[in-house]
Amino acid sequence: MAEHAAHPAYPVGLRLSGRRVVVIGGGQVAQRRLPALIAAGADIVLVSPSATPSVEAMADAGEIRWIKRAYADGDLADTWYALVATSDAEANNAASAEAERTRTWCVRSDDAGAATAWTPATGRSEGVTVAVLTTEVSGRDPRRSAALRDAIVEGLRDGTLAAPHHRTRTPGVALVGGGPGDPDLITVRGRRLLAEADVVIADRLGPRDLLDELPPHVEVIDAAKIPYGRYMAQEAINKALIEHAKAGKAVVRLKGGDPFVFGRGMEEAQALAEAGIACTVVPGISSSISVPGAAGIPVTHRGVAHEFTVVSGHVAPDDERSLVDWPSLAKLRGTLVVLMGVDKIGAIAQTLVAHGKAPETPVALVQEGTTASQRRVDATLGTVAETARAADVRPPAVIVIGDVVTVGTQ
Repeated sequence: MAEHAAHPAYPVGLRLSGRRVVVIGGGQVAQRRLPALIAAGADIVLVSPSATPSVEAMADAGEIRWIKRAYADGDLADTWYALVATSDAEANNAASAEAERTRTWCVRSDDAGAATAWTPATGRSEGVTVAVLTTEVSGRDPRRSAALRDAIVEGLRDGTLAAPHHRTRTPGVALVGGGPGDPDLITVRGRRLLAEADVVIADRLGPRDLLDELPPHVEVIDAAKIPYGRYMAQEAINKALIEHAKAGKAVVRLKGGDPFVFGRGMEEAQALAEAGIACTVVPGISSSISVPGAAGIPVTHRGVAHEFTVVSGHVAPDDERSLVDWPSLAKLRGTLVVLMGVDKIGAIAQTLVAHGKAPETPVALVQEGTTASQRRVDATLGTVAETARAADVRPPAVIVIGDVVTVGTQ
């Protein structure tokens, strides 16, 4: 073994689909390693008199075959790869010796120096497997390998480690939900797609700080829809998405919150489908739940609210365009979350009270939620109109109506 230790390990990717793999020992090591072997499509045989509940569940689901006994000579016959992970040193040595005789690549959890193969620290991101392996026995440091693995995978996922596709990238559009405002609250997939984009069409309520991180070659188009001010018509946005995608560009439509929660995401997806353009929808964290949470308000709470309803307040309750059944909402006992309703909150409160909601019902208005400018203004249905005016509450703000508003202050 000393002559082998003088040389670094040779890294290789094993294709184990349909090939026999034997795992000896059903403890914590097997529990950690089995999912990756299952994902690789291996024909897995577990040899162990006992197993953890998670490993047993894999056997019950038919993902592995379990031979409920200790290791016996001959178990590695016709095996391509073996993982030896028992607490019995004698059994481990015997299995390792059989692997050497049968020329089976063998990993040992108890003695890496006696193994013929090592398991790298692995992670995955969008079709790429990152494997970090300390190549010399004397310098093996699993924690450092894991830390390097984590740093690389996180960088690939959030886009800080740029590795754009070249051969396989398909032009198209990604409708990305940017979350409630804090740039850290965009999904890792959304951030990665931003890093790979050629064109970004961004809303005013999208996480603006992320635009500063884009490379200089990325074209940023402002699709801001400022209330009662300049706006880019939806038809123009659809046209821009289609034209840039047809030009072979990778386009990201960056929206605030979630694309399908009052975000007109489906309108854009339909326009793209009609134009024959591939569209990927990346969900985002909706401000309807994240902003109240950031302000210390749970939209549900045991013994207080078993439901929450999210409505748009961009048109008044008495407006014929409104699709909201305000009289029915007034009868609900749960939490009511109103988006885009700052300038209509007086009419909304008055309507809810007129249909039976108590004027004393707590209300919270959370402006610029999750950002450095976040502020919370509390009131009741009876006082919210005047309170919002006096406090000069401005959009974007999320309005929470219900007893959950006072849960954190009791």
